[in-house]
Amino acid sequence: MGSFSPRLPLLLLLFSFFTLLVEVVTASEFKICAYNLERFDSAKASKPRVLHTVKRIVSRCDICLLQNVVDSGAIKRLLASLNRYDKYSYRSVSSESLGKSPADMQRYVFIYRMENVNVTGQHQYQKENAFVRQPFAVQFQSKKTAIKTFILVPLHSDPSQAVQEIDRLYDVFEEVSKKWNNTNVMFLGDFHASCAYMTRVNKKNIRLFNSSGFYWLIKDKVDTTVSSDTNCAFDRIVVHGIPFLRSIRPFSANVFNYVKGFKLPRSEAQKVSNNLPVEVNLKSSALLLQATPLLFLISVSAIARSFLSAL
Repeated sequence: MGSFSPRLPLLLLLFSFFTLLVEVVTASEFKICAYNLERFDSAKASKPRVLHTVKRIVSRCDICLLQNVVDSGAIKRLLASLNRYDKYSYRSVSSESLGKSPADMQRYVFIYRMENVNVTGQHQYQKENAFVRQPFAVQFQSKKTAIKTFILVPLHSDPSQAVQEIDRLYDVFEEVSKKWNNTNVMFLGDFHASCAYMTRVNKKNIRLFNSSGFYWLIKDKVDTTVSSDTNCAFDRIVVHGIPFLRSIRPFSANVFNYVKGFKLPRSEAQKVSNNLPVEVNLKSSALLLQATPLLFLISVSAIARSFLSAL
């Protein structure tokens, strides 16, 4: 018979502890996403496979910004599907239709989990001729996050005016931060901030790059497109201020490649959109963060007792 190793309980308890720690951290994460759905209308939402894929993407997020939403009927279908099958209750807040022509009117829509976050304010930027689709700022409040109140500002830029519109987000920042007395601002969306639309040379003319306090979380070399023929970081997330930056889970800003994640054929994924969602996780509230060291001490104490008793 083999001899009993006193190290076995130690290893089992260590494994249990790290499993518990991972579960605590994962459960406490708060995910914010942005996704350009490429003319999401009622006809597109009526396609079962498309709607199912969109539902799976949105249901990963506590707040999901949808861009290029053509009509409210598509959102009603999506919300009905989410609320029918998901453990959370979802609600939306939407801008008015925005665009330069009747054939190209779009909405910004935020879909959020009612259990984890609520809307405390909304503001439509109104300056004429600054944007083709003026940003629609929404202030959110959550007890789940380390930073309690924050503002999300979307932009789906016009490709021909991408550099100018990204630069003018600085003006939007000044307006909304003053309105709500809150500098915890995140910009997100399909900026067209890459390839031919925004080059390295263009950056010197963009205040979000040149002004201190703005942090670009999705980097230039990331590919946010589905197509194998492109490699461009069109979709971005930018945050303002050290407090907001510190509230973000390190290395959590990423592209969600649902082609690989859902094991979809590329042709099937492109029926949904040629853009990939971008996402970032906020750290949990102070209460949950304080619980982690306590779990560590309890686990270490149990491991020590087990080890000593096995000697």
